[in-house]
Amino acid sequence: MPPVPEPTSAVKQALSRQAIETPSWAFGNSGTRFKVFAQAGVPRTVEEKVDDAAAVHRFTGVAPSVALHIPWDRVDDYGALARYAADRGVRLGAINTNVFQDDDYKLGSVTNPDPRVRRKATDHLLHAVDVMDATGSRDLKLWFSDGINYPGQDDLRDRQDRLAAALRETYDRLGGDQRILLEYKLFEPAFYATDVPDWGTSYAHCAELGPKAAVCIDTGHHAPGTNIEFIVAFLLRQGRLGAFDFNSRFYADDDLMVGAADTFQLYRIMNEIVRADALDPARGINFMLDQCHNIEAKVPAVIRSVMNVQEATAKALLVDRDALAAAQTAGDVLEANAVLMDAYNTDVRPLLAQVRADAGLDPDPVAAYKRSGYQQEIEAARADGRQAGWGA
Repeated sequence: MPPVPEPTSAVKQALSRQAIETPSWAFGNSGTRFKVFAQAGVPRTVEEKVDDAAAVHRFTGVAPSVALHIPWDRVDDYGALARYAADRGVRLGAINTNVFQDDDYKLGSVTNPDPRVRRKATDHLLHAVDVMDATGSRDLKLWFSDGINYPGQDDLRDRQDRLAAALRETYDRLGGDQRILLEYKLFEPAFYATDVPDWGTSYAHCAELGPKAAVCIDTGHHAPGTNIEFIVAFLLRQGRLGAFDFNSRFYADDDLMVGAADTFQLYRIMNEIVRADALDPARGINFMLDQCHNIEAKVPAVIRSVMNVQEATAKALLVDRDALAAAQTAGDVLEANAVLMDAYNTDVRPLLAQVRADAGLDPDPVAAYKRSGYQQEIEAARADGRQAGWGA
């Protein structure tokens, strides 16, 4: 069995440049259809969500941006919010829209048969671009719950035409350095047909729109057994992979901590990213967590999630590419698989501890967070007032 290559300076540099965006909604109270379990110390305002995101960045060093969800994170002055974030060492990232929590959207938003509702939904998308202008954000993240529950409920082709029209109007409103990230989801809440159910549908709409539109992959939005790394490789080859929403699931879209259910899948995904030299932030892929921490403490759960992505990335960076290529060329099936497994089975925690130490960070972010007293501080400071929960 060939040894795994020793970490080079290039590997350490790649890990130190990694950027993982955190979501504002991960820090607030959230839950399932069953129950929302409130926690002490969760943010009461958008600014406090930014504070928590900044804390994650302080302890990990690789979480420099926080995504917003509109209208959950609505403020009167988005420029002021951007400055607030900058003062705390982070920036505002992707702007996520919400066209799924209004009574008008019962039969869909941009694909609704009612033109009044479609206009309302599209206007919300255009407003989100206004928010991007004010915050300096590059990415507009779009996910639509639109779909139908029964055959014959609506015309499938007409709904695609309506979707295309809303996307085109929004795309044409983008600034020169802004882009659309179109997410997809296999099912839920629509159970017969979802209007953007898979990567192919998203890709087709993005290709029709133009170069400022790319696909967002949510790792929990696929049928069981889907080979997500193949989708990653294909979209990278086409230049249309714009973003990840990292999470983990056991059944459907559970939005659990990334790597909780299948660390090997996360490694395989990051292996394709490294193989395409797409890890560098300059390549434009937005690596974001999209998680809901229902029973675990919020900030340490996000820290752990960031670390899980780091570990999968480090293992992917240790793959012996020359040995792998040689085995593949020779048709040596077992040897090629062994090269991948050797890197996956490597304990990369000492390597990441060294990378953090070199950056002036504590080698163990979780332990450092516990010692910092930040959790106790926010629980004491946020004891009064309404907590900003899911959909607030």
